[in-house]
Amino acid sequence: MIMENIYASKTFFEDNSKHRRILWGWVNESSSVDDDIKKGWSGVQAIPRHIWLDKSKKQLVQWPIKEIETLRLNQVNLPKQVLKGGSILEVSGLTAAQADVEISFEVTEFSKAIVLNPRWTNPQVLCSKKGASVKGGLGPFGLLVLASKGLQEYTAVFYSIFRSKNKYVVLLCSDQSRSSLNQENDKTTYGAFVDVDPVHEKLSLRSLIDHSIVESFGGEGKACITARVYPTLAIDAETHIYVFNNGTGNVGITRLSAWSMKKAQIN
Repeated sequence: MIMENIYASKTFFEDNSKHRRILWGWVNESSSVDDDIKKGWSGVQAIPRHIWLDKSKKQLVQWPIKEIETLRLNQVNLPKQVLKGGSILEVSGLTAAQADVEISFEVTEFSKAIVLNPRWTNPQVLCSKKGASVKGGLGPFGLLVLASKGLQEYTAVFYSIFRSKNKYVVLLCSDQSRSSLNQENDKTTYGAFVDVDPVHEKLSLRSLIDHSIVESFGGEGKACITARVYPTLAIDAETHIYVFNNGTGNVGITRLSAWSMKKAQIN
């Protein structure tokens, strides 16, 4: 779910010692009311975010506070490589149910981009129609997180690139449609257009995974989507992370670093 509903008594505060503004957010539930009652709780605080204006002074940028990185353990790196259309690659060697993943893509095969229909103005609707399982041109490519071994369950966070009249349009999606075999869960797909130029810029994606929460940041924080999912198979040690490309065009992985995350200590 996109972070639209905020229930904290104060949604942000000024950290004057570090000259920054911190945003507090709240993650709603996707499970049924009956399941919430069984759990005995509903909702959780999101990771605190540093917010600022980007260089253009036209857009607000959000990024996990720097202190989150102190929770990182056992760094895993993948070498630069081409991710061919239709391929999938597992990121192993970390606790996939509780992880921090940063990946950067480089796109060159722009001739494969699908033409953007002028009526496709709603990114959420477009992500629902062009989900991770729908083969495209330039994309979908990105991450499959909280995934079961046989991919019966996964949450997909990915990019798709479309060709418009005078530019390329970048779409970031968080596709929860196959996140759980529990059909009682809300599995709405969300999306956002990202103001980046894929011809001259790499496409960065960071996803923080914590068992039932996936917080994703595209374009170095220009777009942020938070998902709450409850897999039935992809739990704890049975959880996997993959990089995938379900388009016909190849994309380059210029960087992938991932970490297991230890539990935070709250004083």
